[in-house]
Amino acid sequence: MRRELFRTGVLVALSACAGWIGWSGHVLLLPVAAAFPQLWSLARTRLQASAVSGAYFLAASRGLPQGVANFYGQDIWPGLLLWLVASTAFVAVHSVLWTDCNGWQKPLRYMAACVTMAIPPFGILGWAHPITAAGVLFPGWGWWGLGAMAAGLVVMATLYRPAATIVMIGLWLWSAAQWTPPILLASWAGVDLEMGASLGREASLQRQQDLIDFARAQPPGTTIVLPESALGFWTPTVGRFWQNGLTGTDITVIVGAARINGRGYDNVLVTISAEGNEVLYRERMPVPGSMWQPWRSWMGDGSGSEGGARAHFFANPVVDVGNTKVAPLICYEQLLIWPVLQSAFHRPDAIVAVGNGWWTAGTSIIDIQRASSAAWARLFDLPLVISFNS
Repeated sequence: MRRELFRTGVLVALSACAGWIGWSGHVLLLPVAAAFPQLWSLARTRLQASAVSGAYFLAASRGLPQGVANFYGQDIWPGLLLWLVASTAFVAVHSVLWTDCNGWQKPLRYMAACVTMAIPPFGILGWAHPITAAGVLFPGWGWWGLGAMAAGLVVMATLYRPAATIVMIGLWLWSAAQWTPPILLASWAGVDLEMGASLGREASLQRQQDLIDFARAQPPGTTIVLPESALGFWTPTVGRFWQNGLTGTDITVIVGAARINGRGYDNVLVTISAEGNEVLYRERMPVPGSMWQPWRSWMGDGSGSEGGARAHFFANPVVDVGNTKVAPLICYEQLLIWPVLQSAFHRPDAIVAVGNGWWTAGTSIIDIQRASSAAWARLFDLPLVISFNS
């Protein structure tokens, strides 16, 4: 009994370390997360597998309680509750699919867990997925690299795990020695702002004018990307104000906003130039709970912004900006698997990642989003444009 308790403690501790280090916000540390399937497969009981899964996920998503407390201006307890609830899906999937059978049943079940956590409905909470490390171990390999990473994770759950570990460490060291960040897109500029919670909430025309003046100061022909929600609510008046403000320039601005409709609102990216303005992209997966609240419509409370943000699950995976095909990722989408893979399937020319992370102060959430976006950009060898507000 003591030996089993000790074994459980060691596996849980190592799993927590894998989650903590792998998801620390440094892109080159993402491969540490690949240790999770090995630790999961070493569990001897379903209860051990559940504990290992919970330790990994809770450590990887450790910034959530503080972030929720910052967002709602409350104490940390609501965040801790959400943290535990969010881990339930990950733990449940890996617990149910765990088996004590030898042979290939266990690795095949781990692959089933990987796929389940990558696509909806469970993929809606599919954070901290080890396959994200494919961009570090196999930069530029594209879909072949994704397949190689998936195969590596499967082998990590077999008796051949020592060989797989050695190979992955070798690839990791080679990649780290040769690593270069994602390339920049010519004539595009991602702008980071430090406006805190006021961005998107201060509705004055002066704030809009300040952003317009900043855009006008850029070189002619530049496409400028501003953070999520920077415009606040998107209305025809705001559109005309910006369009008039850009008159006489050859500047295009891509910026986040919220567009109200009869059943809630859409979290969108809009494109504005002197020639016109339009909604460019509607977020496929808003943050569950704080933004996406489907139960409101089920309960008959779906009027105005109180209906929450709508999820356009598989809509607009890529959008056209001039002659450039762009894969947009807004905030939460950068932590998931299916939005970026759906976009990659349509062969974009670049990835544009935006966020409004003022509420993440004191956490590594923005760094994790940046690292995840960089890994996917390197995997598919795509330019990356990033814009965050903090």
